[in-house]
Amino acid sequence: MASPAPAAIWEALPVPTVDRPFGIQLWPYFSKAFEVVAGYPAEDFRFVAGKTPMSTLKETLTFIVVYYLIIFGGREYMRNREPFKLKAIFLIHNFYLTAISGILLALFIEQLLPTVVRHGLFFAICDKEGGWTQPLVVLYYLNYLTKYLELLDTVFLFLKKKPLTFLHCYHHGATAFLCYTQLLGSTSVSWVVITLNLTVHVVMYWYYFQSARGIRIWWKEWITRLQIIQFIIDLGFVYFASYTYFTSTYFPSMPSAGKCAGEEFAAFAGIGTLTSYLVLFISFYFATYKKDHRAPSTRKTLRRMSQAPLPDHHTVAHAAQIPQAKTTGVKTNGVTTRSRKA
Repeated sequence: MASPAPAAIWEALPVPTVDRPFGIQLWPYFSKAFEVVAGYPAEDFRFVAGKTPMSTLKETLTFIVVYYLIIFGGREYMRNREPFKLKAIFLIHNFYLTAISGILLALFIEQLLPTVVRHGLFFAICDKEGGWTQPLVVLYYLNYLTKYLELLDTVFLFLKKKPLTFLHCYHHGATAFLCYTQLLGSTSVSWVVITLNLTVHVVMYWYYFQSARGIRIWWKEWITRLQIIQFIIDLGFVYFASYTYFTSTYFPSMPSAGKCAGEEFAAFAGIGTLTSYLVLFISFYFATYKKDHRAPSTRKTLRRMSQAPLPDHHTVAHAAQIPQAKTTGVKTNGVTTRSRKA
């Protein structure tokens, strides 16, 4: 009997390669798990607007509106009730989001590394054959669905009677809508934004999981720093891809690296949403971690902008009836605010 060739032995070993960055192929295992849930393998999935669940503007906006109705209604419901503890379910929530983010990130890396190494970064972010393959569309769609799971973060806030801040509530609703626009727009550069976001989410949800266990972690400030770095990199890629698309389409005489795939409405949605995130998160960071007592008025104003609770008519009405009452709203010092993307 002939002995196996060295190449065959090498392939059988769980050694990381370009096509197998984690030593083993993750996709076959993922596809089997997908089939258990969906009834068909991941290779057969197709995103079809109007047919795939949560693939229409009406469905997306309805879910987002219901989200805001629930959190504001929930805040009213909890007004005269004791806060819930919810430690066990909160631990589970943060652990499964850590795991989901980590698994999706690993699958993205496995799909993208061979493309980037063999065809280059420009091909991966601008060509449909590079950044919009069928396996990547499966992952884009699953990442989009996780944005609705993450809305439970806000449910925990009002059940615990924590302030609902503008940054937190705006970010959650806007991110679900942003992911929807990119799916409809077939933007190949989406993987850059998503993989960076998943990286931040692995770190962030792990922090919240450990914090809920009572473990003190010194690097909390780095979560917000990572988020800001994430948005800066995101915007660099999105601006480049958008510039490449618009110049090649409408201004061919201008210098351009080539052509870029995607739809115009998706480009505008990405630019607008990610730019607003960067501004808000920088404001949050300086207001929370870089307090300057020599300029109290500026810092206090910035802190109110980034951490201010959403308007509450009960608080405003009560303050108006008491001449000596302070009208600055709920005290935000010490409040743990989840500042995240995408």
